[in-house]
This record gives sequence, structure tokens and C-alpha cells, in this order.
Amino acid sequence: MLAIKLPNLDFLSQRRKALILSGVIMLVSLLSLAILGVNRGLDFTGGTLIEVGYKTPADLADVRAALSDGDFGSVMVQQFGTPRDVLLRIPPVGDVNDAELSQRVLRALNAAAPDQVELRRVEFVGPQVGKELAEQSGLAVLFSVMGILAYVSLRFEWRFSVGAVAATVHDSILIMGIFSLFQIDFDLNVLAAVLTVIGYSLNDTIVVFDRVRESFRKMRKGTALEIMNKSVNETMSRTVITAGTVLLVVVALYAFGGENLRGFSLALIIGVISGTYSTIYIASAVAVMLGVSRHDLIQTPKQAEVDARP
Repeated sequence: MLAIKLPNLDFLSQRRKALILSGVIMLVSLLSLAILGVNRGLDFTGGTLIEVGYKTPADLADVRAALSDGDFGSVMVQQFGTPRDVLLRIPPVGDVNDAELSQRVLRALNAAAPDQVELRRVEFVGPQVGKELAEQSGLAVLFSVMGILAYVSLRFEWRFSVGAVAATVHDSILIMGIFSLFQIDFDLNVLAAVLTVIGYSLNDTIVVFDRVRESFRKMRKGTALEIMNKSVNETMSRTVITAGTVLLVVVALYAFGGENLRGFSLALIIGVISGTYSTIYIASAVAVMLGVSRHDLIQTPKQAEVDARP
């Protein structure tokens, strides 16, 4: 039976270059978030979402002109799936209810294209609900990061905790930065994907850190950098298989899941790639730069005896 040879790649020798690259990416993402912001969906802003279907392929410029003639000046118009499907996002309009608003929109569209338009779907979110969702979403991300900091600190060592938090913050900001830069709709589905990526990235980081702790206990020779490199190499096959399998699913979801799941699956694709990268070049690199050593992970006999007491 052939033995599988483990890779012996010097990942962490490139940690400084990787950190500089990540720093530039984070700077661009933060600037985009500060200047452009995120294109918040109706879940956060409130308003009405209307899906209409045309019998022939629709010209978005004509749709916008028809809505402008009907006194709807600030409607976001986009293709939804096929060229015949159009999605309209309308901000809150006074005290008009969604049923009346949808009929007014339908009349305006039919005036420009008689008997060509049919109403498919109407969704309404109140502005107060949207504001509350935005606040609660921010708190959800904040509590997730705090929980990660506490969990890794208790299970490992504070340097690893800082590295794990840096990796999850890196992944979250990267996703939000890309969505901000390209003004892709950021709704509750995308937020769910961000929280999923936080969990995925943490899980990948914990697997590597657990192997690092075992390697420190087994290997009596070697620097901290050599031991961490060996641990990353030992977990690489697991990382590649896990990330590859997840990517196959989310790419298929992006391609065939429809417009409603497009943002969710895109965020997951970015997050899986970024999470795999950040485990090595953010979490592990930060722990090395903070000076993690064998003494931090291996208890002396006296310490072990004290910890074992009830």
C-alpha cells in the first residue's frame, strides 16, 4: 500500500507579502464602504418590491421612461432571470398601501406597452422594520465576533484568539467591500451568508490551530514558524477537499438558483475562498507575529497538576 506523501510548502514565508496584500484590500474595501456604502435591499430600507412579466423581451430604458411618466421617479429597475422578467424596487411612498401602489405601477407600464405586462409578485417592507433589521444585523455580527474571541481564548491561547478574530473580520469586510464596490444588493440573504462565512472561517481556523497545538507537543525540535508550517501542510488536504466541495455547491447555486439566491451564493463563494486564505495568511500569520511559542501551548507538569484539581 502506497504511503501518501504530505506536501511541504513554506506557506508562512510569504506572510508579510500576504499581510500587505490583505491590508491594501481592506483599505479599498473600507474606503468603498465609507464613500459608496452598501446598496441596501428593501429588507433594510423599507419599500415595495414588484416583479412583472412581459410577453416579449423588455427594454429597461422604456420601462424607466414609462414609470417616470407615471410619476415614479426613483424606482430601481433590473432584469430578473429572463429578458421578459423585470424587478422594480420602489422606496416608501407616503401612506399608499402596497396593493394600490402595485396597481398604479401596472397601469403606468400598460400605458406604455398595452396588454404586454402582468403582475407576478408584490412584497412590502415598512421603513421602521427595515431600520430595526439593520440595527439587529449589526449586533448579530458584533456578538459573533465577541463570541469567537471568547471561545478561542478559552480553548487555545490569546494570540490565536486575536488571529482568529482578525481572519473573520478580514473575510466579513472583504465580502461587504466587494458588494459595496460593485453596488450589489445587500439584503438579509447576504447577511446570512456573511454570518455563515464567519462560522466556516472559524471552523477552518480551529482545525489548523488544533493541529498546531498537537504538533507543538509532539515535535521537540523546530521553531514556532516551522511547526506551524508543518501543521498547515498536514491539514491542507482536508482544507482543499472541504473548500472544493462547498465551492461546487455554491457555484451551482449561483448558476442555477435564480435571482433571489444570487447575492447569497456570491457572498458564500467569496467567503469560502477568503476563509481558506485567511486561515493561513491572517490567523496563523498574526499568531506568529505576536510571538506564539512552545511555552504558550505546553503546560509544565506543575501547571497541569494545578489545572487537573477539582
